[in-house]
Amino acid sequence: MDDTSPHPDASSPAVVPAPEPASEPGPQTTPDDLAQLWEPLKVGEPTVALEPAPPSGLSYRPDVVCDGWSTPALHVRLASVRGYQHRFDGRPREDDAAVACDTNSGTVAFAVADGVSDAQQPHIGSQLASRSAIDEMLSQVRGDGAGYVENWDRLLYMVHWQLVEQTRRILRHPKAGLQETAGLLATTLVAGTATPTDSGVFVHVISVGDSGAWQIKHENVHRLVGGKPDGADGLVSSAVEPLPYLPNVIRPLTFSLEQGTVLLVGTDGFGDPLGDGTGAVACLFRDRLRRPVPPLGFAHLLDFSRETFDDDRTLIALWPRDKAGGRS
Repeated sequence: MDDTSPHPDASSPAVVPAPEPASEPGPQTTPDDLAQLWEPLKVGEPTVALEPAPPSGLSYRPDVVCDGWSTPALHVRLASVRGYQHRFDGRPREDDAAVACDTNSGTVAFAVADGVSDAQQPHIGSQLASRSAIDEMLSQVRGDGAGYVENWDRLLYMVHWQLVEQTRRILRHPKAGLQETAGLLATTLVAGTATPTDSGVFVHVISVGDSGAWQIKHENVHRLVGGKPDGADGLVSSAVEPLPYLPNVIRPLTFSLEQGTVLLVGTDGFGDPLGDGTGAVACLFRDRLRRPVPPLGFAHLLDFSRETFDDDRTLIALWPRDKAGGRS
């Protein structure tokens, strides 16, 4: 055989075929899997499944909001979801919540509000109440309060004043008072602060109306403040004295948030199914909130499905971190 083909020079690098590009891994779940993954958690007998209708109103109001972050002392989660009945009716979410941190003192300020459904614009009232409460708390915390709210009466008065002034703007009635404000923007409010100290995290919280605060401690769920009180006949009362009306006496509940406990602050859309802390909903949250969950998971948990409980739900959770600042 005539070998006329060229031979590679020994000093020349050998030509190596280029490798095939590695294929990217495909999705770990199918669309059907994702649909099932994000279906509401069913607790007992679920409510009827339905497609939400778009909320009515002149301004954008999302069906679900959630938030989550951590400070050296606390893990924080927030979620607010539109109730099943409001989804069916096409009404906007009437709950609202806000949470913020003063970086100098490490104090976390939180507020949850539930617009009263009988009011004409309850979603505006709840949003204004929660945001103005946060602003006033941070103002006091960053001022002479040195990490604390010094004047809770002033806090509620400022929220009251904001609601009245907003009513006057909306109605174009400069002398509109309590009755007009209650008819337009009535809302509940639970607000407070969590301040880290060398002795632990100290919580101060107040409640106006039937929104409230609870604590998961020693495998039990305890009501701390607010919520629907029991009537003289032993039945739960639905009576609400909301803002803009001011209570005669403001006494914040004060306590230390111990390691291994969770503070829950929410509207009655969460508090009613929670009940006395021994039922199926209480067990669900007690088991799932032993440690902080991702914000989206927190919202998904709050959107559980249980028959007859179809109100808007809003919840803020605080977990104290260990003293070393690690994950609790």
